[in-house]
Amino acid sequence: MRFLAAIRIAFRALLRNKLRAVLTMLGVIFGVGAVITTVSLGDGARVMVQQQIATMGENVMLIFAGDFRRGGVSFGMGSSSTLTLDDMEAIRREVPGVRNISPEVRTTRQVIASGGNTSTSVIGASTEYFAIRSWKLKDGEFFTQQDIAGSAKVAVIGATAAEKLFAGDSPLGQVVRVGNIPFVIVGELAPKGSSPGSGMDYDDCLIAPYTTVMKRLLNTTTLRGINVQSESMDIMPVVQERVAELLRQQHRIAPGREDDFTIRSQDELASAMSQTQETMQYLLGGVAIVSLLVGGIGIMNIMLVSVTERTREIGIRMALGARPRDVLLQFLIEAVTLSCTGGALGIAAGMAASKILTQVKNWPTLTSPEAMIVAFIFSAAVGIFFGFYPARKASQLDPIDALRYE
Repeated sequence: MRFLAAIRIAFRALLRNKLRAVLTMLGVIFGVGAVITTVSLGDGARVMVQQQIATMGENVMLIFAGDFRRGGVSFGMGSSSTLTLDDMEAIRREVPGVRNISPEVRTTRQVIASGGNTSTSVIGASTEYFAIRSWKLKDGEFFTQQDIAGSAKVAVIGATAAEKLFAGDSPLGQVVRVGNIPFVIVGELAPKGSSPGSGMDYDDCLIAPYTTVMKRLLNTTTLRGINVQSESMDIMPVVQERVAELLRQQHRIAPGREDDFTIRSQDELASAMSQTQETMQYLLGGVAIVSLLVGGIGIMNIMLVSVTERTREIGIRMALGARPRDVLLQFLIEAVTLSCTGGALGIAAGMAASKILTQVKNWPTLTSPEAMIVAFIFSAAVGIFFGFYPARKASQLDPIDALRYE
């Protein structure tokens, strides 16, 4: 009961100086709000990376052709002509643990249909590409191995491209023209969504047999990349190492020479994609900690002023029988009340800021209950740490000197 009475007295003392109490809490409010916003951004970024990696499928590694350079200018990974169909077949034959493998060639072309005209991504792949990427059909069927062997002019279409070209009508059996080449749509893919980071729409595509794209559209014998799916996540490092060794043999790369290809596993891609988000999270976290420290210093300052203002009150309480520890507890409770109230308001402000960022900037955020609990406990700890000295100073006042204080 004494503890509850101390809390009531603390609230009455704070309410006597409402404006000062609010201004004192601002540092804690901003600090906790920044913590909540930072954690929400970090968790949202982590989920975004997981979603992006999930769109690749399970146990997937990507092999890219090397970086083509001309006049000191880099044209980016996959721009050189170092990967071939022979490389893919060698991996299929000689590397154990490979479940599925598919070449990939890609270009952006104008696609025309009876109902529309749009620029879309045209991908050349094998029948295994859809299993690797965990891509399901909404309607129709995938092209077959016979279509690949015969370089058939057939394709499956993504949901976004289908909407642009056919405005809600079924694309099955419809003919689209890629340049001057007609393709028959044999299947429509289930929606896969957009990349949360880059905004790239995975569904804005046309996927055809790789032989057709290579011969009829690109007139090339080389690949942009190779998609490899291992039997399990556990053996991925071994498979990746064996693939790298095989490709070095295939390309006759001498020991010590730089590889003319790049292999990226899902873990490596996730790590690379998370790097920027983590850096930003650390930066914002530093700002949040500084804000909390400033808020704590503000609490200490106000409590010292409060001790000075209430010296005579402290003397009266001690004269009536209050012990030093009762006075210490009273002022400590006032400091913790300030910080906890500021912490609660900061949590609300952080959640509101996260929602605003999601709606206005389209930044992914995710506020976890654990983050709110930790932020609240931290705000209470700030109150205890910075409130202890003023409370101890009040408890050590001499009752007679305090009664004489004017």
